[in-house]
Amino acid sequence: MIKKINRRKFLQGTGLASGALVLAIQFKPAFADSSGSIHFAPDVFVAMDETGQVTIISHRSEMGQGIRSTLPLLVADEMEADWGRVTVKQALGDAKYGSQNTDGSRSVRKNYLKLKEAGAIMRTMLQQAAAQIWDIPIEKVKIHNHQALNLTNKQHIDFAKLVNVASKLTIPERSSLILKSEDEQRYVGKENMKNLDGQAIVDGSATFGFDVDIPGMKTAVIARPPVVFGTVKSFDASETMKVPGVVKVVEMPALTPPAAFKMLGGIAVIANNTWAAIKGREALKIEWDHGNNASYNTHDHEAVFVKALENPKEVVRKRGDMEQAKSAATKTIEAEYHVAGLAHATMEPPAATARINGANDSQVVEVWACTQTPQAAQANVMTTLEIPKENAANIQINVTLLGGGFGRKSKPDYVAEAAFLANESKLPVKVLWTREDEIKHGYYHSPSYQKLTATLDEKNNVNSWYHAMVNHPIGATFNPAAKTAGSVDMGQGDMMFDVPNIKIALGETDTFMRIGWVRSVTNINNVFAASSFVDELAHAAGEDSKDFLLDLIGKDRTEDFSADGFKYGNYGESAETYPAETSRLKNVIKVAAKKANWGQNLPKNTGMGVAAWRSFLSYIAVVVKVSTDGNKVKIEDIHMTIDAGKILNPDRVKSQMEGSAIFGASLAFYGEITAKEGIVEQGNFHDYQMSRINQIPDIHTHIIKSDAIPTGVGEPGLPPFAPALCNAIFAASGKRHRRLPLKNLQLV
Repeated sequence: MIKKINRRKFLQGTGLASGALVLAIQFKPAFADSSGSIHFAPDVFVAMDETGQVTIISHRSEMGQGIRSTLPLLVADEMEADWGRVTVKQALGDAKYGSQNTDGSRSVRKNYLKLKEAGAIMRTMLQQAAAQIWDIPIEKVKIHNHQALNLTNKQHIDFAKLVNVASKLTIPERSSLILKSEDEQRYVGKENMKNLDGQAIVDGSATFGFDVDIPGMKTAVIARPPVVFGTVKSFDASETMKVPGVVKVVEMPALTPPAAFKMLGGIAVIANNTWAAIKGREALKIEWDHGNNASYNTHDHEAVFVKALENPKEVVRKRGDMEQAKSAATKTIEAEYHVAGLAHATMEPPAATARINGANDSQVVEVWACTQTPQAAQANVMTTLEIPKENAANIQINVTLLGGGFGRKSKPDYVAEAAFLANESKLPVKVLWTREDEIKHGYYHSPSYQKLTATLDEKNNVNSWYHAMVNHPIGATFNPAAKTAGSVDMGQGDMMFDVPNIKIALGETDTFMRIGWVRSVTNINNVFAASSFVDELAHAAGEDSKDFLLDLIGKDRTEDFSADGFKYGNYGESAETYPAETSRLKNVIKVAAKKANWGQNLPKNTGMGVAAWRSFLSYIAVVVKVSTDGNKVKIEDIHMTIDAGKILNPDRVKSQMEGSAIFGASLAFYGEITAKEGIVEQGNFHDYQMSRINQIPDIHTHIIKSDAIPTGVGEPGLPPFAPALCNAIFAASGKRHRRLPLKNLQLV
């Protein structure tokens, strides 16, 4: 039992400041702050003071997906807290919370049970405290809406009056907890739950990475090598130092393989304000050595991609005999698909602020950053400044709101830059990436080339399916020797078609850029190819696209990928816990089609397209209706159906589906990153465009009610959108599009 504790130790213990308390440690949950007030904190995710005010820790990053407004609902609902008496506090980067990586659409599924248990621990101990005060059996006490109710005489006690007694009790074992049933929930799964950050975002009072301002802070921008692994041959900063407000010019360490999350190198300009830093950077005279990657030209490299799939050696999934089926086929259909490289294009580019106090072993590094991965950011700072692991508690990562993430802000190279410059200058420094910096120096979704072949028998049944893919692998960012896509960036894995002969293969290629996961990763290109190809097969067979897709998925079953020799990661989860169920995939197709009135009589030059896929363990179907006029395309209607298991916050699910459709329209019509002589050619929204509000119609989201374990929401809505769109364009115009972006078409 901890009998005496100062305020700093209390904050460490409850997760309101940095600390090293791990979940496995059990102790009497009584803490006193500097004023002597008692706090009740039986779990790292929740605490309550003597006034009854509850603090719930949000350990995942808020980037517009509403996670700060969703995960705390699990705790508050389970403990029967009054939501009006709850404060949500953002956690520092700390291993005691478990993984804090806000990526992979896994925040809910990875935290669902343990956060419900945190709330149940609070409720159980408050119930025990009330029973002790009233001297009645615990089953005679009901906890509801921040009060304990005595079922024998209808007396009430507010949570505030239970804190002192509850804080002296023993924390119950998690195995003994009784969790709420769905019909007992008051917040979870309910419509119109308030977005905690909405008002602050709208009125401008919210703090994003760009908004951080601390005493004495300087601003830095960096002239980075135009080509990855390029270096500075020489530079002249004499004109830069004449710019009013410029304080210091610092040469950054050159990047060496692997790129990982390291700094890119170049020359940094530190100034009193952003404008001075930018003008100082413009005045730099730098001679670059572009290095070996200057030989890379995106368009020329397509020939390498095509060559790589002539006879790809790595077969990752095989069923039956593809070659025999092909030789005996009544009809053979072949198609090739290209998807361009993509940038994350977050509304807020990366930003990080660092302040360093002390020296040597007592050095404390404070960071404020719009990061998806505070623990990776902490590790990156330690590596950059050569801080030993035993001093990890001295690296404090404060997570701000993120103006979009999409995977870019899970790569904390910008955090390392801020820490390095703060250390070099001995000043608090905020590193800002401009829009041009992010487009020209980011981590990219690789361009890809795919080759598909299918055969039909005399009854137009698909009896073989071949899918080969080549792209610059994400693995090359961490291991330059990587040549093929690994299981992490495989998007063909969830292909659930009932075909007797299947062959999935990968081609090899070198990598010349920093490749990183972008929202839904290679599902973007692989689902575009596979779902477009299904539509092509339906038309070749003379059948309705939706009916053909359902028939291709086939009978209700659990798809066993391992039976085909496929070592598929299933998004890090066991196939037993999260099976791939064709019934759920077919159901979302049927619901989306019904809601969209599939089969309706359409005007001339109007068409509907459908696509569906399982990704991030969720099932999504998209139906898009478009009209065409020459090269002009108007999206008339969008219907999206999602089965993501139990839904915690329906409004946030709808917003993620809407965002996926908008993101999908952007990449379909505009998204393309190209490099010439190793230098990215795009630089801002004038040449890397986004779809506009007037181009997107109402988006109808249909959520399947389910008792299944929660799955992903942030990413799975994106992959089926582009193929559904292109299938609709074909239905409207008769023209098939196999390359993204749709350069010859205009979205109106």
